[in-house]
Parts: sequence; structure tokens; C-alpha cells
Amino acid sequence: MSDSTQTPSSSGSWVTVAAAIGGFAIFALIVFIAYLPQKPAPLPEGTLTPEQRKAALTELRAKEKAAATTYGWVDQAAGIVRIPIDEAVKLTIQDIKDAKK
Repeated sequence: MSDSTQTPSSSGSWVTVAAAIGGFAIFALIVFIAYLPQKPAPLPEGTLTPEQRKAALTELRAKEKAAATTYGWVDQAAGIVRIPIDEAVKLTIQDIKDAKK
């Protein structure tokens, strides 16, 4: 058996180092492109700001609360009215009690 030790050629080791650096460079480029900061798209026409949305929601909830707690006409021509929820519950319970008698 021969005990010859082979040393890698200097050109072969430079190729390996260059390939490793190139691999890292390509990886870094892909990561950079994937995570580039992007400008947010402009809002479509008619989009409300958060403050405007909050004000609209507050107004909507006030209208819903008024509709749920007051009397009013739904369709006056057809004779359909709106009554408060608490009153509707009382009337429903009374109807059920009367039906059981």
C-alpha cells in the first residue's frame, strides 16, 4: 500500500470556495427580492378612513338601538308596526301562556 497523501489542487479549492460564495449570494438575492419593502396600494375611491368608519359604526349602532327600543311604523300602508323587543317578548310569553290554557 502506498501512503501517498494527496493535497487538493489550489484551483479545485478556489472553485469550491467560489461555488459556496455564489450559492450564498444567490440565496441572499432571493431573500432580498422576496422581502423587498413594497409600497401599499392606493385606497380605492370611496374608501373611508378609520375615523370615518368609526363614526359610521357609531351612527349605525345608535339607529339600531333606537329601532330595537322604540315604537314605529315599518309599513304604514300595510299596517305593520315595530315594537320594542322587551314588549315583544312579554306579548309572546303571554300568547304562549294563553295557548296552554
